[in-house]
Amino acid sequence: MAHKDFVKRGQAPKKKQTKKDTTPKPPWLALVIILLLVGGFAYFLWAISHPSTSADEELEAQQTEQPNKTQKDQVQSTKQDSLPEMPEEEYIYPEELEHGSVEIDRKEQEKSERPYLMQCGSFRQKQQAEKMRAQLALQGLESLVKASDGKNGLWYRVILGPYDYKRDAETDRHVIQRIGIGSCQIWYWDL
Repeated sequence: MAHKDFVKRGQAPKKKQTKKDTTPKPPWLALVIILLLVGGFAYFLWAISHPSTSADEELEAQQTEQPNKTQKDQVQSTKQDSLPEMPEEEYIYPEELEHGSVEIDRKEQEKSERPYLMQCGSFRQKQQAEKMRAQLALQGLESLVKASDGKNGLWYRVILGPYDYKRDAETDRHVIQRIGIGSCQIWYWDL
């Protein structure tokens, strides 16, 4: 069996080039399409600048039927004819809210055996604790700074309370959150 080597085979012989007609031919189809598009666009512009005669005839017919009405009256009459009559208000809640009061069912809370406290900060320096206490005083909340010595050293805690009900502590915590202090925690009073 003979083994063919395609790499050594070489390239195929080149064909003879014949002279072609090199004169440019006009693109008739492209020219016709361009002319149709330009003509269509010109017609479109003419159509929107000149309204149709049937609309003019309808307007003249309406003007002859109602010679005494002005154009403003015609616009108002068409608006009145096209809009439905406004319904009467069926709701009574605006009057109830204006003259009444809202009642909330609130469960009675039992007084806790131990009072609650709210701690809003714990600082290494007394000056920082006093600064937070001043911010709370500006909101009308009375707090105290209590020093506590533990295994981590001396800390100054900012405490509010005692509160008989947890709901009262929650109310004060919402006031404090509005001024940007979100670190307050509510615990039982174990000082």
